[in-house]
Amino acid sequence: MACRMVCEAMLRAGLDLGVIQTRGFGTAVALCRRAAPRGPMPNEDIQFTELESLEKYRSYRRYMKTAEEAKKKKVWWRTYRQWLEQERGDRALELVDIGLPHCHTPFSKQIKERRALMKENQRNPELEKGMRHQTFRIPLDRVKAEWERTCGPHQLQTLANHYGIYQDLFPGAHFTPRVMLRIAYGEEASAQVHYGNHVTPAQAATAPHVTFEAEEDSLWTLLLTSPDEHLLDSEGEYVHWLIGNIPGNAVQSGEEVCHYFPPFPAKGTGFHRLVFLLFKQDAPVNFEEDCRSSPCHSLKQRTFKTLEFYRRHQDVITPAGFAFFQCQWDDSVTNTFHALLNMKEPVFEFERPPVYHPPQKKYPHGQPLRYLDRYRDGHKPTYGIY
Repeated sequence: MACRMVCEAMLRAGLDLGVIQTRGFGTAVALCRRAAPRGPMPNEDIQFTELESLEKYRSYRRYMKTAEEAKKKKVWWRTYRQWLEQERGDRALELVDIGLPHCHTPFSKQIKERRALMKENQRNPELEKGMRHQTFRIPLDRVKAEWERTCGPHQLQTLANHYGIYQDLFPGAHFTPRVMLRIAYGEEASAQVHYGNHVTPAQAATAPHVTFEAEEDSLWTLLLTSPDEHLLDSEGEYVHWLIGNIPGNAVQSGEEVCHYFPPFPAKGTGFHRLVFLLFKQDAPVNFEEDCRSSPCHSLKQRTFKTLEFYRRHQDVITPAGFAFFQCQWDDSVTNTFHALLNMKEPVFEFERPPVYHPPQKKYPHGQPLRYLDRYRDGHKPTYGIY
């Protein structure tokens, strides 16, 4: 009753002022309405109460074929990617593939090879005996080789996109790593370089051992760069190692354009990426413009841009593979700055000074029982027992 009286008073006041205050109510009613869809909704034809009666795909190939057909059909709604492309407008540019050309094996041929391998395994009595007695061991080397030959390069490309390697080194471009790099800084497993693992600067103090599969008459270029270490330019890099005109996979026989320099991530700057890039050459390259003095202990001379290097030789070299690791400051970085670079080490974190204690008194009057703990060499407290 009270609400009805308030509404009548409000309408009466509006009529007295000559203003019809019904616009707000009309807008509220319009907002409450839901517009009808402009076409059929997704999966509208599926009977969710009778899922067992639906036709099954029964194979991954049929599922992919159906998905491709559904992707080509025109629909009235837009996907999330289409919304993003509309917002970006002209900024949404397609990335250019600058990698090696690759002949994709037809999917039908892959299916035939898998079926032939399965039949061969079923006819193998030794394999059946090993499975029955639970003594069969999967050869991991063969599994890794098969992964590198099939889906490995595409997964590594996704990993490089995740870590922003293409964005920082080749903006506007990308490539698929077809050649696998095997890099080791020592005999320990923790000193091997994979794809984003942690290697300390002390472990990477000397040049690593690099191998890869290559033909004898081929030429290659190996580059080690860091897109995160530059102290003055956020877009700049430091070249740590550059070897060109490598015959086959004999890295030690190549032309050392810039000698190896250990990583030096500054204290307080977190993890730094150090990227190995392998380029395949179509012919011998003249690296006179990229050559550094030996030894080169100047950060100004080691300032580098991978994109400019590639543009300068893009008619002769093609990116073929990569590997990278991450490293963080340790005590060896201080020695690198002082001994090799001959400069004061930059520190980007607060170093708390040691606690000040006044000179020790021989007869401390009015002090607590743990007074002597301040002046001990060790850190183990005595809990007031002397």
